[in-house]
Amino acid sequence: MKIGQIEWKGRTTAAVFDKGQARPIPGYGLMEFVHRCALEDASLTELAAAHAANTREAAAPVLPIEPVEVWACGCTYEMSASFRDAEHGTREGFYRHVFTAPRPEIFFKGNARVCVGPGGEIGIREDSKFTAPEPELAVLLGEKGSILGYTLANDVSAWDIERENPLYLPQSKVYNACCALGPWFVTPDELTDPYALDMTCTIQRGEKVIFEGAVSTSKLGRKIETLIEYLMKANDVPAGSVLLTGTGIIAPQEAALAEGDVVTIMATGIGRLSNRAAVVR
Repeated sequence: MKIGQIEWKGRTTAAVFDKGQARPIPGYGLMEFVHRCALEDASLTELAAAHAANTREAAAPVLPIEPVEVWACGCTYEMSASFRDAEHGTREGFYRHVFTAPRPEIFFKGNARVCVGPGGEIGIREDSKFTAPEPELAVLLGEKGSILGYTLANDVSAWDIERENPLYLPQSKVYNACCALGPWFVTPDELTDPYALDMTCTIQRGEKVIFEGAVSTSKLGRKIETLIEYLMKANDVPAGSVLLTGTGIIAPQEAALAEGDVVTIMATGIGRLSNRAAVVR
């Protein structure tokens, strides 16, 4: 099942998406519905099937949830680790070590304040000359780290700030409009194999595509359950949070985002997430 949110009758409302239309779940945003899953010990699919309206609306998806917290993982694809070592000139293979070490890199990305949905504007920091998209598979977390659904994410990053000093990672990663999510969550009963998704990313500038990249999630170097396990160690991440699992598509500096560029991420079994870039201050 595909479940997310729409604007309906003056409020953001949870909805089930099917055949290009939406069936609203009256009286609920998706966050409220996530909490109801825990209270009733039921899956999103079960509850949505019971509460979604029979009527269909021609409504576009918006930010699929206002996440309590957003966390992200780094160097989970070998390509990402190799690129970062080359960028930073780390002779000892620092990022390669992060890729192969038992403990994954996990960092706080923000919360709903920094998130945008389909069609929203993603941010380019005013003090960055090399901001790039990072297309990722993301998971919606329920109670105790259970997986409620999968979506697409753009972990927008000011790579030149991290390149200047790896300890500047928070400023590279956390700022206004630095995270796009959408278009909806696909529940595990429908998306049964998250490691068999073909993901693509394009950057379009005017009429010209200046970057194209692709990866299969089969290249993900860590199990999603392992990433969640480490995230939850001594860290009671609340239900309704989102975890980004890392990128395997690397945009080079020649394709650094400029105001007005459109980034489109697509994945089989999930859908399409498209956002225009804008400078944020």
